Amino acid sequence: MNWKHLARGRFLLLILSLTLLLSSCQKKTVNLEFIETSDVHGSLFPWNFMTDTTANHSLASVYSYVKAERAKPDQDVILLDNGDILQGEPDVYYSNFLQPDSTNIVARVYNFMKYDVATVGNHDIEAGHAVYDKVRSEMHMPWLAANAVRTDDGKPYFKPYTIIEKEGVKIAVLGMITPHIPYWLPEKIWKGMEFEDMIETARKWVKIIQEKEHPDVLIGLFHSGVDYTYGGTTAKTYKNENASALVAEQVPGFDIVFAGHDHREWNKWVTNTAGKKVLIMGPQAHAREFPVAKMKLTYDSSDKTWKKEITSEVKHSKNYQPDPEYMAHFKPFVNEVKKWVNQPVAKLTADIDTRDAFFGSSSFMGLIHHVQLAQSGADISLSAPTIFNTQLKKGELYVRDMFRLYKYENLLYTMKLSGKEIKGYLEYSYAGWFNTMKSPDDHLINFRKDKEGHLMENKGRGTYSLAKPYFNFDSAGGIKYTVDVRKPAGHRVHIISMSDGTPFRENHIYKVAVNSYRGNGGGGHLEEGAGIPHDELNARRISTTEKDLRFYMMKWLEKQGTYTPVNPENWKVIPQSWEKKARAVDEPMMFGKGGND
Repeated sequence: MNWKHLARGRFLLLILSLTLLLSSCQKKTVNLEFIETSDVHGSLFPWNFMTDTTANHSLASVYSYVKAERAKPDQDVILLDNGDILQGEPDVYYSNFLQPDSTNIVARVYNFMKYDVATVGNHDIEAGHAVYDKVRSEMHMPWLAANAVRTDDGKPYFKPYTIIEKEGVKIAVLGMITPHIPYWLPEKIWKGMEFEDMIETARKWVKIIQEKEHPDVLIGLFHSGVDYTYGGTTAKTYKNENASALVAEQVPGFDIVFAGHDHREWNKWVTNTAGKKVLIMGPQAHAREFPVAKMKLTYDSSDKTWKKEITSEVKHSKNYQPDPEYMAHFKPFVNEVKKWVNQPVAKLTADIDTRDAFFGSSSFMGLIHHVQLAQSGADISLSAPTIFNTQLKKGELYVRDMFRLYKYENLLYTMKLSGKEIKGYLEYSYAGWFNTMKSPDDHLINFRKDKEGHLMENKGRGTYSLAKPYFNFDSAGGIKYTVDVRKPAGHRVHIISMSDGTPFRENHIYKVAVNSYRGNGGGGHLEEGAGIPHDELNARRISTTEKDLRFYMMKWLEKQGTYTPVNPENWKVIPQSWEKKARAVDEPMMFGKGGND
């Protein structure tokens, strides 16, 4: 036997094996699937607790997709939530405020679904320290917000970023929250924090992440919208509310930026300042949609980098059945909430329809103004409808209906405003609400227009977009006035008197009831309309409630036992003949030709 040839053969075989091994390493492929939920607003289950009917969208359906994808052997799933989950439906309200000693339902759902990471949203902060601090401690995953920093030492109040490793791939996720919270929420809710500019924060933390962690993939998980011009702002506006695209474009390093907050579907590519493409994705609200980004990574050992191919799609939860395991696990909680929301509050002697509130004085807004005035002892009430299209029928009024009367967990403020400031406030509201009519054939409602001046239709819905959010359409209670839509914006409102007939004086200081969102500057009514600087708003506050306005509305109605809706008829659009003709055209354009939601 030739031992030399045998040894040489074995050596060549070893070399060949090593070559094949190196070749396989060079071609190593990892498939990642990123699944985002955002702005779920309590839609945890396929049940509408407000209407006592089934729903075809919820995290239960999203979980069916997640489970199926996790079961595939050739990929790794990263599940992310982008905030605003603690507010919006009776189920989360019940867990937040009526079950303070039990594990919060949101933490339970996050843990059950095995989320990898989440970012905090502004409506999560709205629940208050006692709720969101507790939820954070109950989660089995990190809750991020790099730009929410402590006022005492400047360090992040929440975790700024997290690292996830999948098959040798190092994924960094940086989370941020919209910095506009001080403009919407009372300070006691976010006491101990301040909210920094997202672009500055991203530059700081991307550098830290790259130098310390050396990630292969960088994901932005931002509870902030994409349209940075919203509300009249620009790319240079400091602490822009909707800065997700600005960060993607101006801070190199991100592969994907997941957006939220604006309730709009996004699936587009932008180019950053380094010339690299960045994918931006985001869903609408209530778990109706969930963006999915698939990333194929191929390792190149020659330069020790991962080559990335990304595809993206926005999925619809209505296309997936609720997961049976999920439903069985949470069935006791769902039944508990159903029992609570089906408790009677009072009897209505007539229907209440939110649609009426968009065209003049209404019994819907009459109820809100009445409760705000009764609870605060104010002279004047200012409020918008907080729900767009719903009707409460004559008969029994239940706890669930209170969430249709008043959508948000706003506190009630009593503030000092002059008569002149009140008029400016209302002029600002009606400027965004109504069009300037030149004839009875013009639109009354201020619809959104494209660059060519055409009205913008909501595709597939048969409705048209409003130029301004309906929850900024504030009317007043406690005064009598008219809105002349023939006149230009800023010159439409004529205040006749107080509701009791006594004179309304522009130089008089009135006690005014507003919700906490508006009282902190939300919508711009107090700053841009009334002309009050933001840093003076706190000094104008006389008092605040401890609980949300919905709670006081419910207690007030319980005390009444039977409630007869009353339209105070304290304001109207003039000419009334123009309003009547325009409403016949505009109402179906706003709400569609079907019934209420």
